[in-house]
Amino acid sequence: MLKFYYSAAPNPMKVALFLEESGLPYEPVPVDTRKGDQHRPEYTAINPNAKVPAIVDGDVTVFDSGAILLYLGEKTGQFMPAKTDKARGELLSWMMFISSGVGPYSGQAVHFRNYAPEKIEYAINRYVYEAHRHYGIVEARLAKQKYMVGDTYTIVDMALWGWARNVPMVLGEGAWEKYPNVKRLIDEINARPAVARANALKDKHKFKTEFDDEAKKAMFRHMHEKVA
Repeated sequence: MLKFYYSAAPNPMKVALFLEESGLPYEPVPVDTRKGDQHRPEYTAINPNAKVPAIVDGDVTVFDSGAILLYLGEKTGQFMPAKTDKARGELLSWMMFISSGVGPYSGQAVHFRNYAPEKIEYAINRYVYEAHRHYGIVEARLAKQKYMVGDTYTIVDMALWGWARNVPMVLGEGAWEKYPNVKRLIDEINARPAVARANALKDKHKFKTEFDDEAKKAMFRHMHEKVA
């Protein structure tokens, strides 16, 4: 059975959504990042990047949420666009846009706004600006069509959902007013039964919630270790 290494963070939740939508049988394996589980040798043997998520499917190991969604979509044939060169080009382009842009800039905006020990104005402005810019591109796309790739709900929408459902945390209260079409899509996805099942995953394991010194050391290693 497929093993799914997860936490309740945005990137693992994209994969959880696909697994629940597709009905694929899987074994959830919690990785408590605030306790440093992601740095344990048994996990880095699976994901050398020491991040979540990862999957092990028989003799296949895949890490990075975007790669996992592509792998599972191609493996099952579910939640993929039409089999045309045009649709595949759009699929790959928007998947990479989310993986290299929406996700990282959202994450850095959250970090510098909410978790960084120093409020560095330059860093906050840069990452919040870039997050807004990326969501603006998504908004323009969704103003012209129902889903990210044509008229069909696909893994691209799942990839977007992982981060976009947290827009107020990323950009601050009132941010939804700027992105009504993004909100329209996220509200639609949130109403799907698979989302409730995916969200329930976090209740299957008691993840650490305290953001204490142990958590900071596990999650922000740059504050405790120097690169040679």
